[in-house]
Amino acid sequence: QVQVVESGGGLVQPGGSLRLSCAASGSVFSYYVVAWYRQTPGKQRELVAHITNDGSTNYSDSVKGRFTISRDNAKNTVYLQMSSLSPEDTAVYYCNVRPVWNLNGYWGQGTQVTVSS
Repeated sequence: QVQVVESGGGLVQPGGSLRLSCAASGSVFSYYVVAWYRQTPGKQRELVAHITNDGSTNYSDSVKGRFTISRDNAKNTVYLQMSSLSPEDTAVYYCNVRPVWNLNGYWGQGTQVTVSS
């Protein structure tokens, strides 16, 4: 069982920035594929960005150029740096951590991001 904890959410003004963190347990973090999703009420969870165990990244079109995903294997943590935020980015952001040998990943509890003036 992998424990996943997100942090860093909050209230930010349009145009502002936030950095989310996703910390996961385990001694083999470097073998985890990690993805950030977001969800708003009444909508399906949307994939925002992911980073593979070898550091390759991918982003949804809606955040490309504004968000950056990175990982620090020494700290068992993946970050999502978000900039040029707009109200449309308001959502609960979830982290999914999947060991490369698993078909399914583990979810955190989510962290709320609210973009509002």
